[in-house]
Amino acid sequence: MSAKTLQQTIAFQGELGAFSHLACREFAPGLKTLACATFEDAFAAVADGRAEVAMIPIENSVAGRVADIHHLLPDSKLYITREHFLRIRLQLLAVKGAERQDIKTVMSHTMALGQCRNLIRDMRVAKEITADTAGAARTVAQHEDKSRAALSSSLAAEIYGLEIIQADVEDAHHNTTRFLVLSATPDDAELNDKPVITSFFFKVRNVPAALYKALGGFATNGVNMTKLESYQLEGSFQASQFYADIEGHPDERNVRLALEELTFFTSELKVLGIYPADSFRLRNSDPISGL
Repeated sequence: MSAKTLQQTIAFQGELGAFSHLACREFAPGLKTLACATFEDAFAAVADGRAEVAMIPIENSVAGRVADIHHLLPDSKLYITREHFLRIRLQLLAVKGAERQDIKTVMSHTMALGQCRNLIRDMRVAKEITADTAGAARTVAQHEDKSRAALSSSLAAEIYGLEIIQADVEDAHHNTTRFLVLSATPDDAELNDKPVITSFFFKVRNVPAALYKALGGFATNGVNMTKLESYQLEGSFQASQFYADIEGHPDERNVRLALEELTFFTSELKVLGIYPADSFRLRNSDPISGL
């Protein structure tokens, strides 16, 4: 299924103009978008049918993983059907007529402020943390104060009628976020000659060297694991649950054998999605190492 054949509505977390909103527009420009206050709300919108899919960030090349997602996915009953990589270009936005020297305060999400340290240091301005980048842009537009600016997207500038005082101000120009497209029904990729990503959760058994043994099958069968994340469950302080991405389809012999070996050392295994690898992976041979 291509992005164009998806149904009518795609949900995202954040306000209009958020980078998740931009990812929706880039991935499927013909779909209606549904802004949700929280990730839980975006998941629920798909689960109860208000949206067919949700665009959810999972990792960023500068800031690392989006931790909430790893806790929400296992119990969400949603499936990964696609992935999308968005280059994060932060814009310095202000009201019309404002100039760079007028700005005394820069507002944005704490991660965006942290990704623009060089600009803030050079401008010698105060920082103000907001809930998200789009909310910062909306606040600047509402106050009509030339001394305030926001770090946000070009889409936010368009939506809230702000000017881009300085473009692409992020410190790291590899700044990229990987998003997952989630659906209430699976849409597994077929086995063919195109690159496929398989994502799954697993819990290791409480035996010595369980993780080492569980992962050994991927090495011996030549399956490339591009992502492995561990996290704690129920306050136990034991990293017993893991999220993983691998290259390949479960119907391929080497992948099937690796997953079979994994089951010997796990108490639970849940495949979340089998989906086409985004073309970003082909253009960038070095995989993103965290969000």
